[in-house]
Amino acid sequence: MKTVFITGATSGIGKATAEKFAAEGYKLIITGRREERLTSFASELKAKFNNEVLPLVFDVQDNVQVERAISNIDSAWKNIDILINNAGLALGKGTIDNGVLSDWDTMIDTNVKGLLYITKALLPTIKQSKTPHIINIGSIAGKEAYHAGNVYCATKHAVDALTKAMRIDLLPHGIKVTGVCPGAVETEFSVVRYHGDQEKADSVYKGFEPLLATDVAEVIYFAACQPKHVNLNDIVITPTAQANTVHIVKES
Repeated sequence: MKTVFITGATSGIGKATAEKFAAEGYKLIITGRREERLTSFASELKAKFNNEVLPLVFDVQDNVQVERAISNIDSAWKNIDILINNAGLALGKGTIDNGVLSDWDTMIDTNVKGLLYITKALLPTIKQSKTPHIINIGSIAGKEAYHAGNVYCATKHAVDALTKAMRIDLLPHGIKVTGVCPGAVETEFSVVRYHGDQEKADSVYKGFEPLLATDVAEVIYFAACQPKHVNLNDIVITPTAQANTVHIVKES
């Protein structure tokens, strides 16, 4: 039985991915900052799928918390086969001259540094797996920038570059590295971006059918299930109505 480690598992793509892997019989280590939500979700997965789930509460932005949480994992959970670096967010949407520094810091600390902290801490364990795989959840925003996306786009471009670099650096260890880059997905993403403004968040997805978190989870699972000699390097997934970061056909 393989063990998969998923960051940011309390909502959106991370939650849907955890449900998918749980349904397929994997052991799960799930992480998040919101303790009540994370432990409740872990209990739901155990009850529904009758498999083993370990919740770890910490903030990926804080390397001290990351190292403490991972170093304290019980030996029964040390054999980690798949890491899914999902934790990430967008905060604010303004031009660069109107940027909010605290939003910039949070995005950089979560989307880039958090991914690095987790990967570095888990690599000694992942190297021991017979089927090691790292899946980084990027974004179409990591392929091309868009108006007022600036720092968020920059962080996701960094994820794209790191995914490519990891694939090169970890090649001697036989570790697969995959980037999954979704377009418009209707989750809490826009609610967080607009600091809780539900009306603004809802407007993002009006007039077309966006992806659901479960759509992306299916793609992540498919990538993880390829034969040992096959790696899906880079996957971009968008709604049919979306061509890139700028062009989305919406009904009037």
